[in-house]
Amino acid sequence: MEYTAKYQSSVGEILLAADEIGLTGLWFEGEKFYADSLNPEHEEKELPVFENVRNWLDIYFSGKEPDFMPPIHMIGSPFRLSVWKLLQQIPYGETVTYGELAKMIAGQRGLSRMSAQAVGGAVGHNEISIIIPCHRVVGSDGSLTGYAGGMDKKKWLLTLEGVDMEKLFVPTKGKAL
Repeated sequence: MEYTAKYQSSVGEILLAADEIGLTGLWFEGEKFYADSLNPEHEEKELPVFENVRNWLDIYFSGKEPDFMPPIHMIGSPFRLSVWKLLQQIPYGETVTYGELAKMIAGQRGLSRMSAQAVGGAVGHNEISIIIPCHRVVGSDGSLTGYAGGMDKKKWLLTLEGVDMEKLFVPTKGKAL
């Protein structure tokens, strides 16, 4: 069974979802894939995991790096899970490119190369945003592309973390916004 609760953040309402194992979803209201994987037969109910996640988010939105990880339960294909595990290794306040992630995945799988677009698809379908920091992934040219929560939120989160925004930009056209 899946359960939901809400969290009011500095940048809008967030829907939390969890099962008996841990957090299964964290979505900004109105984002591109809002509650995409949420079981239609879920129930709104307070769980200890939600208190833990709210504590993590309170610390994060105060501009500090939380020093603990709430229990999470990532659900996805083996490929997506491998990408999401790499996202968790991106340090607070830093960014990596889709191409860099693709090289890491290729290395893990013993391949000579991996499509950055395939990696981008997995990044874009991350169900536990912020905690699994997909907002820290940028284009190789410094473009802020591919954030399901919206470019305004991606910029806000990166700025909150102290990322140098000088070399980053929102493309005007031709890139996945």
